[in-house]
Amino acid sequence: MAAEFFQFESDFVDSLRCIPMQVRCKLDTCGIKLKLSDWNHMTQVERQQLVELPCTTESDIQAYRKYIQDLILQRTGMPVAELPVESHPAWMDTTTVPTSVYEKAQKMGVTITTEHWSTLTDLQRFALIKLSRSHHENKNFLPALKEFNLL
Repeated sequence: MAAEFFQFESDFVDSLRCIPMQVRCKLDTCGIKLKLSDWNHMTQVERQQLVELPCTTESDIQAYRKYIQDLILQRTGMPVAELPVESHPAWMDTTTVPTSVYEKAQKMGVTITTEHWSTLTDLQRFALIKLSRSHHENKNFLPALKEFNLL
């Protein structure tokens, strides 16, 4: 599968100085909480590996998880933080717009219907969920809505 970057990530994709959404999605899928400081301990090649490695089948997910665990332990001397893995993550549900996404869009005068939601890719839905969370710097929410043709 080809690497998929969003336009709203274009200011850091070339350098990979921030964790791109596709990697963040893989991290959630395999139950790893990677801090930006952990990311910054990695080489450019290692970051690119995390972009390119598959994380879809159960064996892919386990291999991805082990790769990150080993890499962070090697780079920082500390084990990487873990997250519970959701059995039915919200971004995989094409029938329900999460409240955080709906409310954030409403504040911007946009109504996201379930019909709109169902046309998005899993990664697009993941990005909107992440960008709609109150504790997240979400200046990219509006650019994401535009990019995903929701405006």
